[in-house]
Amino acid sequence: MLVTSTPAEVKGVRFMVMSGEKAGGGNGNGSVAGAVEEERAGVSASAQVPASALARTSAPAQAPAQAQAPAPTQARVSLRERKKQLTYRAISDAAVAMFLERGFDKVSVAEVAAAADISKPTLFRYFPAKEDLALHRFADREDEAARVVGGRAPGASPLEALRRHFLAGLDRRDPATGLCDAPQVLAFHRLLYGTPSLVARLYAYQGRSEAALARALGGGVTARLAAGQVIAVLRILAEENWRRIDAGESADRVYAGAVQAAEEAFVQLRSGLEPEGRG
Repeated sequence: MLVTSTPAEVKGVRFMVMSGEKAGGGNGNGSVAGAVEEERAGVSASAQVPASALARTSAPAQAPAQAQAPAPTQARVSLRERKKQLTYRAISDAAVAMFLERGFDKVSVAEVAAAADISKPTLFRYFPAKEDLALHRFADREDEAARVVGGRAPGASPLEALRRHFLAGLDRRDPATGLCDAPQVLAFHRLLYGTPSLVARLYAYQGRSEAALARALGGGVTARLAAGQVIAVLRILAEENWRRIDAGESADRVYAGAVQAAEEAFVQLRSGLEPEGRG
């Protein structure tokens, strides 16, 4: 869903853990500044496959066009984009490490910039607000629900694709589902939910997730209503899982109840708030 990052695995989930080194930059000197120097602006084009409506079932997704080898310029853009993402991650890791150690409100942007060995103006080019330094991983996943809908299997409804995706996340203990009890994930969630300004900023990210999903569902009021319900359900399910784990339960103990709650939530999304025939 960390001054330097060392990859680790929990139930097949790759996440970042604290270590004593700085996140590596592109020029090999290991600094965030080095990554900034090598990063070149580039935007990867992405296409979304629209869905007609969330409630419709068995709406086949269009078959993708035959894959073609990327042109050299496309490959270069992709490399630049990867470098940009490495720079984002390195700066964010440095900031989150300081926030976890001292508290979000006690760390200034100037201190983060100094720790990352970059200037404040450079930092703000990557992160418009201080809160974004801590929530970078959420920004990475803003369009996840939209991508799930756009890339669903032929014959699968948008809702079924989202259901399967969330259940798969529970199975692999994806932090985004709230069902992860790794110590560093717990520490981050406590920082997040214990800081009002971060919670407020998180809602802005979720608003953008909702807008992206509405576009993937075809746009219009009906799609916006459906997207709002889906994003709200995913948020509430994750918060409930996190609440139980924060109270002392293990992820393995919470798992069965989390699956049941998710299944019931998607049934409710499918059937509406009231059973058919009820006056």
